[in-house]
Amino acid sequence: MHDTLIPVFDLGGVFVDWNPMYLFRKLFPNEEEAQWFWDNICTRDWNLEFDAGDIFAEGVAKLITRYPRYWREIQAFDLRWKETIGEFIPGTIAIHDELIANEVPTFAITNFSWEKWVSCLGEWPFLEKFDGVVVSGLEGLVKPDPRLYRVFCERYALAPEMCVFIDDSEPNVIAARKFGMHSIHFQGDTKALRKELIGLGLPLKAK
Repeated sequence: MHDTLIPVFDLGGVFVDWNPMYLFRKLFPNEEEAQWFWDNICTRDWNLEFDAGDIFAEGVAKLITRYPRYWREIQAFDLRWKETIGEFIPGTIAIHDELIANEVPTFAITNFSWEKWVSCLGEWPFLEKFDGVVVSGLEGLVKPDPRLYRVFCERYALAPEMCVFIDDSEPNVIAARKFGMHSIHFQGDTKALRKELIGLGLPLKAK
């Protein structure tokens, strides 16, 4: 294998736009109520428990016991989870396809419920193109926990400094950098991402 850095991608916010508000806006009459629900009931921390391996049906049932009046909306987070997904991010998918065409192995480390990950396989064609994926829900660890990066490196026999990690979350990027990986904080600009990867020696066309 040549000495090119190995690209390791996050998925949500990098390949696909994920935002529970897309669903919550359909469940509530106005933006304020939808936002309140995301901030106070089906929260980011609660969602992270699924990313750490909790079973959706169980997590939903437990939350409904705390907020029975919201049982319909809480249950919708499981049953209508696909509606939390927005558009694919075509620029990242194009970069990924180009790397594959140039025979660069690609990987992913994602905070993702293992149940929802499996349910997306048939619908997100880029997933099966990775040479390997570490899914937080299967490991019981979530980014930015450095142990998740260690699991990745050990599983695929890669030294951290051989990898370039791309994530839209700054804490995850900082943790990867501390772990020894080259890291890029992706903020939605796929042209800038392409430029940074070219700067690190990856075989991509300048656009």
